[in-house]
Amino acid sequence: MSVAGRLLVATPPMNDPNFERSVVLVLSHDADGAFGLVISRPTEVSTVDGDGALNEWIAHATAPAVFFEGGPVQQNSIIGLSRFADADKRSWTSAVGTGLHTIDLESDATNALECAALRLFVGYSGWGPAQLDGEIAGGHWFVVEAHADDAFDTNPATLWRRVLERHPTHREWVRNFPDDPTLN
Repeated sequence: MSVAGRLLVATPPMNDPNFERSVVLVLSHDADGAFGLVISRPTEVSTVDGDGALNEWIAHATAPAVFFEGGPVQQNSIIGLSRFADADKRSWTSAVGTGLHTIDLESDATNALECAALRLFVGYSGWGPAQLDGEIAGGHWFVVEAHADDAFDTNPATLWRRVLERHPTHREWVRNFPDDPTLN
């Protein structure tokens, strides 16, 4: 069953520093594999030396206006994710879910003015055929419904806990789970 458009919430301990306490928005999931972006890991980087066009895009990003760690795959690539106030098609985007679009960052950066919300991600999260299905079945991820603004949350560092708390199945569990389990 496809989990595209939903959130993967890492179950602790993940034992993978790339995903420990992360929230991943799954943009595609089919027989060929899955693709998503970690939406809970802002960096402290807000500019790129020598790349004026990319800096124009990030200048229009939703707060916090920094690059996010999208995942461990292709860390040399930048993926733009946006939401618009209308349903108009734009030649410089590709739809990846209900109301979400990836951006052609080679297009004119003034296009960013049309975005109701915008984030830029360094790298992405990817899984081969059936790999994500196996991880979900193995209990490595909770799968929860995404809210419209999750990918553009203004306090992404606490998103993992807040996403779990809004779901009745996980609410009590996460309330009792310590921020640092080594202190127990």
